[in-house]
Amino acid sequence: MTVSWKNFRYRVEWLAVKAAAAVIPLLPRTLCYWAGQFAGSLAFALDRPNRRVALSNLEAALGDEFSPAQRADIARQSYQMFARTLIDLFWTPRLTSKNFWRYVDFENVDRLRADTASSGTFILAGFHYGNFEWLNPGVAWAGLTCDIATQEFKNPLLDKIFRELREHAGNTSVPRQGAIIRLYRILRKKGRIALLVDTTLAPQQPTVIIESFGLKKVVPIAHAWLHERTGAPLIPLICEPLPGGRWRFVAHPKIELPPGATHQQIAQACWDSFEPVVRRNPAPWLWMYKHWRYRPATADPSCYPFYANVSPHFEKRLKETESAGA
Repeated sequence: MTVSWKNFRYRVEWLAVKAAAAVIPLLPRTLCYWAGQFAGSLAFALDRPNRRVALSNLEAALGDEFSPAQRADIARQSYQMFARTLIDLFWTPRLTSKNFWRYVDFENVDRLRADTASSGTFILAGFHYGNFEWLNPGVAWAGLTCDIATQEFKNPLLDKIFRELREHAGNTSVPRQGAIIRLYRILRKKGRIALLVDTTLAPQQPTVIIESFGLKKVVPIAHAWLHERTGAPLIPLICEPLPGGRWRFVAHPKIELPPGATHQQIAQACWDSFEPVVRRNPAPWLWMYKHWRYRPATADPSCYPFYANVSPHFEKRLKETESAGA
């Protein structure tokens, strides 16, 4: 009975996503923008569990900087940004290498090319900020096609739809299962890769602990390991909102690290390029995601979001990270 219900639900989800993929590209660009604003506001009003996560995250990270009313407004805008990002992803079939630049500016693309000219390869590190889905076509249509690490869906029927949308501009998707070995081989052959680095994994997986808004956060080490093993330039890339539904990509300078830098130092340096962006304009970050799933056993629970748990695996990883940095 459970299996049958899950299959039915997966089929309904597939039909809904398939319909969205068919209808949204028919909409004018302006309507997409306002649809995203409306859908985000509606989700903020109705999605009580994840709204609570967003507000708790904002209180823990930026509680001293914003009032409760301001934090609620930031959370609402975060929902709107995410809704716009999803709608824009479904609108991707309308994009071409020429019309794309009506909707996007790409800042420092010449520096990006210069930072990677000598090696011909790079690791683009993105995070869930602004329209992170359009980073894929932006990089491709800037003449820097690459392989993109992606997360599979719990509903496997959705994978093909999203893969086709993400590969529209010529990039290639790399499923998470076994991704690090494939990405390593791509870099060894002087290829280019991109991945999002602000996700949270279970601490018993390959991870390190970094400081994020003064809190301990567990992050994957894939980008750090790949940089260490291949020497490929590690370049943070962000997407910022512009008025009227447009976006701006900003390529940061490549991460400069001392010889022998640890995975934790590499991951921390990458995050340190992102955090000032979020502090300057917090709304575009995905605040409804559980960024701090774990907290140190000795930490004051009130300093962390309500959902943060103590974990022996996290404590072990924390000790390993501290020993490596000593």
